[in-house]
Amino acid sequence: MKKKKTVEYGKYGLMFLVPFFLVFLIFQLYPLLYTFYNSLIYSAKNGRYVTESFGFQNFTEYIFTSGGSEFWNALFVTIFMWILNFIPQILLSLLLAAWFTDIKIKLKGSGAFKVIMYMPNIITAATIAVLFYSMFEVQGPITTLLRDWGLVGQGGVLNSGWTSFFIIAFIQFWMWYGNTMIVLCAGILGINPSLYEAASVDGASSRQQFFKITLPLLKPILQYTLVTSAIGGLQMYDIPQLFNDGGPIVVQGGNSINSTTTVVMLIKKYVDAGATQDYGKAAAYSVMLFIFTLIISLLFYRLTAEKTKKGR
Repeated sequence: MKKKKTVEYGKYGLMFLVPFFLVFLIFQLYPLLYTFYNSLIYSAKNGRYVTESFGFQNFTEYIFTSGGSEFWNALFVTIFMWILNFIPQILLSLLLAAWFTDIKIKLKGSGAFKVIMYMPNIITAATIAVLFYSMFEVQGPITTLLRDWGLVGQGGVLNSGWTSFFIIAFIQFWMWYGNTMIVLCAGILGINPSLYEAASVDGASSRQQFFKITLPLLKPILQYTLVTSAIGGLQMYDIPQLFNDGGPIVVQGGNSINSTTTVVMLIKKYVDAGATQDYGKAAAYSVMLFIFTLIISLLFYRLTAEKTKKGR
């Protein structure tokens, strides 16, 4: 008897993975390795760029010595701006997700509310930056109102200390809390309803169910949200650049700090053609940003990972 031919479906799955790996190798892995390469060999001399055996001088000169204050200031601004928008974002998203998925409340029109709250995430960052800038510029409606109340001077809101910093943090929070809420809603709906039914029979309140059932089982989704938000926050560029172009400059502890300049904005500054162009410095900053992103992501993953008990 002839053996029946069996179809190897696994190879078709591998074929579908090939485009992803090609795109990853060309547009992600190669630029990453080339950035490491540039950080070690490129330097600026007399306004011209020469390729030479340069070593770690870009790191020692622009990061780990007194000349590295620019990078550390930008890193501080980036991390603090992300923290300031992520904490209220995750708290509000958790509250709304629990509210929309609560069986006892059965909120009417929850789909419409979700669409409205998700809508800021659909609008382009450029549009939102221009919208908020038009409201807070010198002649903007909010600035005019605050000036009439005597809360700001003639210079306006955007030139006063860290005001622009807090406005950008709010914009990031407002843009992304709807997206985080949808992800958390999906995670909560994936929890077995019988757990809530059993808890209700035992007399558990909605608050007890949230802290004893929802939060523990939602931990993988929270881990995903935390890590992806940290990666996106450290790569923040569009809103700060379009809103206030890195300003205003604030003197703190004898050190001048561009209050809204993120690390990616600093990298772009030294990539653009002109007097400030320096590929070696930009590549060194990029490598350091990659290392910090990797460390923070692994740290968050470690802190939120499930702890398994080791058996004898």
